[in-house]
Amino acid sequence: MRVSSFQLRRKLRAGLLAAGVLWVVAVTAGSDTAVSAFSALRASLPLEVLRWELGDLWTEDSLSPAVVMTIGESPLLLAARPAVAELWQEAETPETPPEAERELVTTPVEETPLDVPSATDNGVPAKTLVPTDPSGYTVCGRTYISNSTDHALSVPDLQETFSAELTAEEPQILIIHSHGSEAYTPAEGTEVVWSGDHRTTDSRYNVVKVGDVMAEVFGEAGISVLHDRTLYDYPSYTGAYDRSLSAIQSYLAQYPSIHFILDIHRDAIEDGEGHQYKVVSAIDDTRTAAQMTLVVGSDGSGLTHPNWMENLRLAVAIQEQTLSQYSTLMRPVLLRNSRYNQHATTGSLLVEVGAAGNSPEEAALAGRLLAEEMVEVLEARSK
Repeated sequence: MRVSSFQLRRKLRAGLLAAGVLWVVAVTAGSDTAVSAFSALRASLPLEVLRWELGDLWTEDSLSPAVVMTIGESPLLLAARPAVAELWQEAETPETPPEAERELVTTPVEETPLDVPSATDNGVPAKTLVPTDPSGYTVCGRTYISNSTDHALSVPDLQETFSAELTAEEPQILIIHSHGSEAYTPAEGTEVVWSGDHRTTDSRYNVVKVGDVMAEVFGEAGISVLHDRTLYDYPSYTGAYDRSLSAIQSYLAQYPSIHFILDIHRDAIEDGEGHQYKVVSAIDDTRTAAQMTLVVGSDGSGLTHPNWMENLRLAVAIQEQTLSQYSTLMRPVLLRNSRYNQHATTGSLLVEVGAAGNSPEEAALAGRLLAEEMVEVLEARSK
């Protein structure tokens, strides 16, 4: 049976129309309005026309028309197109989020659990962690520093006076929370609305409460403080440090009197089976506080941070003062490659207050004690 040219043309048109409809459906599948569908079509049509002209409609790799045009100029590259596509895909694959975007698990080189004092009963096992072997640490007085950078540390340099100081202008201190939804474990039976794994937007149980307590202590000491209670990690955890940095820059532009920035977090410590536990320090016969870790960033990641040593000197001074009063309250200082927005001032610190297993009360007490000792350090520096 012979098919006329008219019938062939009609079948061809029908086939092209069907292909066009399928293409439109595929391009606009994720659009929920007519405007967004039109925008998707307008963005895709020029590329598809270019692919048609290049004869590149049916390839399975993800090379863009621009790349296809470029390698088409070289027979050698065109013949090696599969290898080019593989290399291109590797280059386009997102890297693992930087360390500053991952929840910190601050486990120094070597710490030994001591006998556990009586702690708030919230159903979580408690440990008191202290360094017992100086190997792998830089030791400056009472302070142990776990250094994961390539920078060599000198004890005399660490003992020099830090540069940031209190002045007559206000405010002096900014408290912020890049990961504000990081939360603690209240007593069993407490109703908490969790927004993630050991995370909540309820400031009664997350690190924002610790910031409230610290701001209260600074205010009582006559030091003007701003407390930003924004949850920069909610609803999206990724990008939290970028968002908090924008806020920091805005605050500094509005209040150039700010010399000290405390980014308050909490740690995440697990046993070998993935169970959370809390780290505690006996304060007196009736109270336990969450152990804390000061984290100092550097320029080890390649980002500009020329004055990181000033932050480290501040951390050492606060650590020394605090340990003179509470011998097990502070875990070793951590010096890291990531800068954690600490390039903003020479008085910037990241403070890990307890771990996910600690109770909110233990974390609040720790924050209060640290703020009290920091007041002593800053007032002594300003005399």
